[in-house]
Amino acid sequence: MAAEFHLRTGKLVALLNGNRTAKRNKPTEEFNHGLAMSREPLGDGQLFQVRIDRKVNSWSGSIEIGVTALDPSTLDFPSSATGLKGGSWIISGCSVLRDGRSVLEEYGQDLDQLSEGDKVGIQRTAGGELHLWVNGRDCGVAASGLPPRVWGVVDLYGKCTQVTVLGCDTISRREETRRPTATAATTTTTTSTDEGFVGMELSDVVNNAILSAYSGSLLNVSLGSPLDGSCSVTSNDALLFHEKCGTLIKLSNNNKTAERRRPLDEFNNGVVMTNRPLRDNEMFEIRIDKLVDKWSGSIEIGITVHNPNNLDYPATMTNLRSGTIMMSGCGILTNGKGTRREYCEFSLDELQEGDHIGLMRKSNGALHFYINGIDQGVAATQTLPTVYGVVDLYGMAVKVTIVHNHNHSDRLRRNNAIMRALSPDVGRRVFDSGDTEVERLLFHPNCGQKAAIVCDGRTALRPHATDDFNHGVVLSNRSLRSNEIFQVRIDKMVDKWAGSIEIGVTTHNPAYLQLPSTMTNLRSGTWMMTGNGVMHNGTTILDEYGHNLDRLKAGDTVGVMRKDDGSLHFFVNNVDQGLAASNVPSSVYAVVDLYGQAAQATIIDDIDLPPLPDEPLDGNNQISPCSLFSLTPSNDLRFHHLHGNNAVITNGGRTAFRQNCRSEFNDAIVMSSRALREGEMFEILIQKMVDRWSGSIEAGVTAIRPEDLEFPSTMTDIDYDTWMLSGTAIMQDGNTMRNNYGCDLDSLTTGSRIGMMRSSNGDLHYYINGVDQGVACSGLPPELYAVVDLYGQCVQVSITSGSPPVDNSLSLSNATEKSFPIQSPVPGIAHRFHSNCGKNVALQNDGCRAVRIHGFSHGVVLSMKELRSDELFEVKIDEINEQWSGSLHIGLTTLQPLDVSCSSSGLPSSLLELRSKVSWLVSGSEIRRNGMLQKQNYGFSMERLTVGNRVGVKRASDDTMHIFIDGEDMGVAAAGIAKNVFAVVDLYGKVASVSIVSSSVLEEAESTKPPSMSSDSGSEEEEELSPCENETSVFMATVEFMENHGRNILLSNIGHTATRVASYNQGVVASAQPLPRQLLFQIQIDRLNPQWTSSLSLGVIGNSPERFNFPGTASSIKRSAWLIQRDSVFHNSLKICDNYGPNLDTCPEGTILGLLVDNAHSLHLFVNGMDQGVAAQDIPNPCFVVIDLYGQCEQVTIVTNDAMAIGGDSGHLRCQGDVEKADVVDGIKENLCWTPPPEVNPMKTCEYQALCARFKELLPLPDGYFDEELKCNLCYCESCHKLRGDEAYYKRGDPPKDYALPFGWCRFALRLNPRCEVANVYKKWHTAYHGTCVGSLRRTLDHGELVSAGSSSIFCTNEAKVELQNGYNDPEENSIQEKDVVKVSLSPTMRYIGLDRFCPKIRFKDLKSQRHHHAQVAFQVCVRPGSYKVGPQSVGASESIDPRFSNNEIEWITKERASTVLYGLLIRVE
Repeated sequence: MAAEFHLRTGKLVALLNGNRTAKRNKPTEEFNHGLAMSREPLGDGQLFQVRIDRKVNSWSGSIEIGVTALDPSTLDFPSSATGLKGGSWIISGCSVLRDGRSVLEEYGQDLDQLSEGDKVGIQRTAGGELHLWVNGRDCGVAASGLPPRVWGVVDLYGKCTQVTVLGCDTISRREETRRPTATAATTTTTTSTDEGFVGMELSDVVNNAILSAYSGSLLNVSLGSPLDGSCSVTSNDALLFHEKCGTLIKLSNNNKTAERRRPLDEFNNGVVMTNRPLRDNEMFEIRIDKLVDKWSGSIEIGITVHNPNNLDYPATMTNLRSGTIMMSGCGILTNGKGTRREYCEFSLDELQEGDHIGLMRKSNGALHFYINGIDQGVAATQTLPTVYGVVDLYGMAVKVTIVHNHNHSDRLRRNNAIMRALSPDVGRRVFDSGDTEVERLLFHPNCGQKAAIVCDGRTALRPHATDDFNHGVVLSNRSLRSNEIFQVRIDKMVDKWAGSIEIGVTTHNPAYLQLPSTMTNLRSGTWMMTGNGVMHNGTTILDEYGHNLDRLKAGDTVGVMRKDDGSLHFFVNNVDQGLAASNVPSSVYAVVDLYGQAAQATIIDDIDLPPLPDEPLDGNNQISPCSLFSLTPSNDLRFHHLHGNNAVITNGGRTAFRQNCRSEFNDAIVMSSRALREGEMFEILIQKMVDRWSGSIEAGVTAIRPEDLEFPSTMTDIDYDTWMLSGTAIMQDGNTMRNNYGCDLDSLTTGSRIGMMRSSNGDLHYYINGVDQGVACSGLPPELYAVVDLYGQCVQVSITSGSPPVDNSLSLSNATEKSFPIQSPVPGIAHRFHSNCGKNVALQNDGCRAVRIHGFSHGVVLSMKELRSDELFEVKIDEINEQWSGSLHIGLTTLQPLDVSCSSSGLPSSLLELRSKVSWLVSGSEIRRNGMLQKQNYGFSMERLTVGNRVGVKRASDDTMHIFIDGEDMGVAAAGIAKNVFAVVDLYGKVASVSIVSSSVLEEAESTKPPSMSSDSGSEEEEELSPCENETSVFMATVEFMENHGRNILLSNIGHTATRVASYNQGVVASAQPLPRQLLFQIQIDRLNPQWTSSLSLGVIGNSPERFNFPGTASSIKRSAWLIQRDSVFHNSLKICDNYGPNLDTCPEGTILGLLVDNAHSLHLFVNGMDQGVAAQDIPNPCFVVIDLYGQCEQVTIVTNDAMAIGGDSGHLRCQGDVEKADVVDGIKENLCWTPPPEVNPMKTCEYQALCARFKELLPLPDGYFDEELKCNLCYCESCHKLRGDEAYYKRGDPPKDYALPFGWCRFALRLNPRCEVANVYKKWHTAYHGTCVGSLRRTLDHGELVSAGSSSIFCTNEAKVELQNGYNDPEENSIQEKDVVKVSLSPTMRYIGLDRFCPKIRFKDLKSQRHHHAQVAFQVCVRPGSYKVGPQSVGASESIDPRFSNNEIEWITKERASTVLYGLLIRVE
C-alpha cells in the first residue's frame, strides 16, 4: 500500500508533501480535531510508521496512534482518536484503549514523552495482534483479536502538531525475531533458526497469558516489553504509593489511592510517598478526590531524598529538616523553611476536588510543579538524582489518587481548561495586522460576583452599584505585552460610596482565580493603584504616587503599562504618573476594580480612535450597544492631535484639558480635527475650572491649518487669519474689533456650553447653552478650523454631540436640557436608545433619534439604561406620516434590551404585544399592563400628537408611572411599578420619527453640593482656599532648603532633598523661608546608615540662617534655638523637657516628621501625621526650620503635598488592605467599629523587637505557622507605639467591644485561616489575650486552638458541636460532661493576662549580647461574641488593674469549641 494519508481527515488537519505530511492548524489555539488515517487498510505484518516533525508546549498529552475497522471514506471524524468506536484500538500515553475504554495500562513507552524526530508505528500481525513500534523497537503485544481489515490512525493531539509518514514496510515473523530483544534472563540476540522461531512463539504465549491475567487484575506484571532505555517501564515498575505511610493513611485501588482517616478529627499524620524513586523527566501526578471544609491549609506535595522504608514519618512533611522540598500554598519550603514565598499564581489551598497536581524532576536537576497540567516553572535547581515523590494530606485534603499520563479524559479536561485560559471563547475578537493575528484586549468573562461584562467584552459594570460597593473585580482576557497600555474610561459613577476605581496588574490567570471582594485583599502577585498610592499584595509601597483616582469623574481615563524592563507605570488621562514598581514579571493580566463610586468602565484603544480627517467612513452607521465611538457625519468632529504644550487630548479626541492647571495658565490651545462645514456647529462643554487665575476660556475660528501653525502661548497672539472671542471682546488677528458682544466668556461656569458656527453667508455666530448670541463678525472665508484656548480659569472641555442651530420651537426642550446639564459627553450619560430595537427602526445621531423606515409597525425602541427614580425620559416627535392611523405608544418595561438579542423572536411588532416581561404603556388615552386594559380616559390622547410635541415618561419614587406632554405632568398613570425598568417607545402608525430631548439625572455640580464628610471625592481644583490656606499653598509651592548649610550637605531635587555625603556630622540644614503659623512643615527620612549611632534632630531657630555659620551639630546652636533630639526637647542647648514623643533615634526609613507652630506660639512635633503635643512655647515669629542630619540619618526630603501624612490609628490589625474604604461613608462606620491598620514600614527594627525575635528563634516553632510578611509583626515598646501614634484602646467586633493594645510586648503574626477571613472573623469577633507557658506553644500551634498546660488539648475527643458564624460546623454531638471541660481564661488587656500567674517567666541567655533575660509568652486571639462569660479577676488584686476595665469584668471564661482563633504570638522580655 502507498505510504500516504487518506484525503478525509479531522477538520483542523491539512495534508502536505503529496499527502505524506499531516499538520494540525491553529496549534496554539486548538488541541484536538487532528485525526489522520492511512489511505488504505493495513496488510498483514505491515508497519504504518510516522515521524514526529513538530511539537508545541501549550497543551497536555501528545500523539496517539492505533487502528480502526471504520472506513475513513464514510467516517464522521470525532474530535480525538479515543472517540472512535466500532472496533478501534488506540494507544494513548502508555495505555491501550478499545472503543474509548482502557483495556491495558502501563503498556510500552509513554508516547507523551516522545520528542521531535522520534518515530512511532503500528502493526497488525497475521494473527490479529497489535504491536507498537517506537524508534524501530517492538514494544510487544498491545491487543489481540483484531479484524483482518483495519486502517492506521494517527491523532495529532495536544503537543503533537505535525507528522510525516515514513513507510508501510511488511515485517515477517522471522524478521521480527532477528530484532534485538531483552528479557530478564538474557540479552543475547535470537537467531533466525527454527528453534528461535519456536522460542519466540512460546514467549508470545507466555506474554498473552500474563497480559490476560493483568487485564483481569490478577497480576501486575508484563514481560512483553523490552527493558531497553528506549522503551517504557513495565507495569510492576509503575508509580504507586508506598505501603509504609502516615499513621492515619489508608491505601486502596492497588496502592494508587490514599485517604486520611478521621478527617474531621485529625488534620495531619497524612504523609504518603512513592514506592520507588522518580526517574528523570517522569511525571508524578495526583488528583484531589475529596476535601473537607473544616481545617486551614490543604494538600502539600514535593520530593525527598529519604527512603520510605527507613523513614520515621513526621506529622507533616514541613517538619522534616533535611533533604525535602515541598510546595505549600503558593510557596516553596526547603527543609521546612520558606525559600520562595510566591512561586506561582496558584495556591494549593485554593484547589478543588478534581484538580490535578504534579511534579517532575528534569534531567538537569530542576524541579517543576504542574497545576492541572500547566507547568509552573522551576521551583528548585540542582536537586539530587535519587528522590521520592511525597504527598502530605494535610488540613482540608482527605483523599488523592495517582493519575498516569495516559488518562485521556483527564488530559482532555486539562486541555479544555488551558484553552479557556489562553483563548477564551467569550468576548474574543481578533484583528488583522498584516499576516499576524493580534488578539484585542477585552475583559475576561470571569468577573466579580456583582460585576457584569457586556458589549462583546469591552465594557464592565456593576449593575446594582447603589446597593453594593465591592465585588466588582474584572481582568483582561489575556496577559499584557511589554509596552502595551491597558486603558479604560470611566463611564458611570455613583455618589453613594467612598473610594473609586482601582487599576493594576496581577500574575493570576482569570480563568482560575477565585476573585476577591476587592483586589487589594489579594496577597500574592498583584500591584494596584488605589487612591493616589500603590499597593503590592495588599501592602502600600508608595503613599503619594500620582493623581488621586478617588477624584476622577465620568469621562476620565486610567491606564496601566508594564514596560519591557519590568517597570510598571500608571496613566491618568494619558499622562504617565511615573514609575510605580520594578521587577514586575512578564506575564501579568490587567485588572480593574469597580470599587465604591466607580460603576462602569470601557476599554479604549487605538481601534476606538476616529478616522483621520478626510478619511471616508465605511460600513453603515447604525450604533451598536457598545460602539461607544461609532461615528456619523454629524459627530465626527474631534480635537486635532496637534495642540499647545500644556494641553492633553483624551477620551478618543473628544476631551481636552490643561495639565498643571495650578501652576500653568496658558499654552493650552486646541483646534478641531477638520475644517468646519457651512452651517455646522462646533460646540464644547466646560467641565472643569479653577478659581486661581484671572480670565477664562477663549474661542473662535482660524483659517490656519493645525499642521501649519506654530502654537503660541495664547491664540490672541496670532496676527493673521484668526477671529477670537475673549471675554466680551471680538478680536481679529490679535486686535479688538468690537467690545460688549452679547456674551461674556469670563462669566461662564462649569456646565456651560459654547458653540461656534460660520453661516453660509460668511457670518460668525456664537451660541451659549444653545442660544444664538448674534453675529460676531462678517466676511469670514470658508475652510475655517474651530479653535479653543484653555486659558486661565478654564481647565477642561469636551465636544458635545454636535446639534444644528436651535430654533424657537425647541425653547422648552432647551430648558429641559439645561435642567439636566450634560456634565460629560460620554455616551451613556445623556439618554440614548438601545441598538436592540424593532426591525423597521434605524437609529441616528449617536442613538438619540429613531426613524421607522418601513411600514406602520415593528418600531419598538428601548432606553439604553434603566431609569432612576424621578428620572424623566422624554422624546420629541420629528415626523408624522398621515398615511397610517394610530399613534405613538410610550411606557415602562422590565425587559432588558440585552435580553432581546438572546430571544429568537426579538421584539414584537407592537408594544401592545410585549408580554414576555411586565410592561406598562399608554395607548391613545388608555393605560395597559401587559396588553390588558387598566385605565381609560387618561390625560391627553396620544392620537392628537403632532410634529414638535414632546412626550415623556417617569418612574416616580413612590413606584408610580407618570406621563408628561410638553412638560406637563398628566398625573399617575399606573402604580406598583418595578424598580428596574427601561423606558420603551413604539413608533406606531402615523408617528414615524422621534428624537430624545432629555438627559440622565446627574449628581449635582460640586459648586452646588453642600459640604459633607466625604467631599474627598471632589476635585481639589474646586475647593475654595481660605487666606490661611492660600498662604500655606504659596509656602509649600516655594519651600526648599537654604543654600547655606553644613559643609557635608549636598542639596538636590530643586532644593527639596538634603544628603549628608561624608562623616557623621556637619549635616545641619534650614528652610529657605520662614515657617508660617499653623503650617505643618514635613520631611521624610529617606536613608539611614546603621554604621553610626544616634540619628537626626529637628527644631526651629529665631534668626535667619542666610548668613549663619552652622556648627558641627545643631545642639551647639545656643541662641534662639529649640531642638527636639531623641525623646527630649532642648532650648539653647539646655534640656527643657524629657520623655517627649517617640525616640527619634528609632525612626525607620520612610518616617515622616513634621513641625508646626500654632497661633499660641507653641511648637508641635508630628510623627507620621500624629501630633505629639506641645514641645515648647513662646516661639518667635518669624522662625526657620532647622534639621540636623546626624549619625545614622543621611538623607531627608521635604514633603510638599498639601495633606498631612496620617499614621496608623491602630497597632493590632494585620496589614494594609484589611479595611474596606467603603466601610466609611460620610464619616460613619457601617456595621462594625474598628480602626484602619498602621502604615508600618519596619526597614529598621528597634532593639527590643530584635531581642524578642532572637528569643523566638530559640523556640522550637516551625516557620510555617507564622506570617511571612515582616510588616505584620508589630513592636509595642514605648518608642514604636508612640512612633505609630497608637491609641491605648480600640474597639473590635460586632457588637463592638473594647480591648487594650499590648504595650510592652512584641507581636509576631500567625498565618491566617482563609475560611476565617471569608467569615469576617477578624472583623466581627472580639479581640482578647490568653496567657500561656513556653512549653505549651508548640502543642497549641499544632492543634490550631488554645490548650492547657496539663493536657494535649483543652477539648476532649468528643467535641462540642459549635457553629462558626458565617463559616462551618463541627459535626460531632456534644457528649462531653461539664466537669470535664477545661475553662480557658481570656482578658481584653495584657495588664491582667500578662501577670505571672497566667504567663510564667522563663530565663534565657541572649546569644548576641550574652546577657540573661526573663521572657513571657501569650497569644492574641479572636473570640466569638456570646461564647464567653465576663467575670471578675481571680488573682486577689485590691487595686484597679486597668483603668479602662473594671476588676469585676476583666476576666473572660470560655468553654466552647471553635470559639477562639489564634491571631498572634506575643513575647515580652525583661
